[in-house]
Amino acid sequence: MITTEQLEKFKAIYRKEFGKDISNQDALDSATKLVNLMRIVYKPITQKDYDEFKKRRISKAHISRQID
Repeated sequence: MITTEQLEKFKAIYRKEFGKDISNQDALDSATKLVNLMRIVYKPITQKDYDEFKKRRISKAHISRQID
């Protein structure tokens, strides 16, 4: 849920970035979509995932050196 204060901050940022005012409804729709997008896209990496990433990176670097 987006609070009234958060909505006003969103509208101020929108005004600053795009040079125009938007209605409360448009701001609420846009802010909600942004929050939902961030929920989908942002996922903190776990230690296990980070360790696997490091292994793949080292492996790729090793293969690359063998090819060169």
